[in-house]
Amino acid sequence: MKRGNRAKKRTGRGPARPAPRIKAYAKYLRVVVPERRIRNRVAAMAKEINRDYRGKTLHVVGILENCYIFMADLVRALTMPVICHFVKAETREVASGNVELHEILYMPRIDAHGKDVLLVDGLLQSGVTLDHLVRSVLGQGPNSVRTAILVERQDERKTDVKTDYVGFRTTGRFLVGFGLGYQEQFRNLPYLAALK
Repeated sequence: MKRGNRAKKRTGRGPARPAPRIKAYAKYLRVVVPERRIRNRVAAMAKEINRDYRGKTLHVVGILENCYIFMADLVRALTMPVICHFVKAETREVASGNVELHEILYMPRIDAHGKDVLLVDGLLQSGVTLDHLVRSVLGQGPNSVRTAILVERQDERKTDVKTDYVGFRTTGRFLVGFGLGYQEQFRNLPYLAALK
């Protein structure tokens, strides 16, 4: 092969993966937080967590389904030993006399005794399920329990559950993307967008 026609050596970096275009969803969505801003915020949160848990093993518990993209990016930026767990909240009605109660169960059960636990969720709305999980974990005698939330909807809060690391706070907007879905759609989008 002649020198002038030699193919360029690939560096392995290649072109950036194209993000799903908002044009396909233009009639449904409006971008609120672009991908770069999310990545920068997650990196800043990871920096705080690295500082707070330096020298410790951290048990990161993701609350499905909203957590998975946020948690994947977050744990890859952590520098301490990390053990990942996942739980799913299930609510069932329980009759107690003439009153119907809602019981929240988390499956599978996490053994938190003597451990440093970070509960991760993509979206905090009422806070009821997260508050229940925090209380459940605290009842097992962990070394510490903290929470990391990608999006906190402040106008929806019904409990005073503490949020230790928060990506973005919002009011009055239902957001999708970056793991958050609506009718199981839009979770794959790399940005956060509001439904029109």
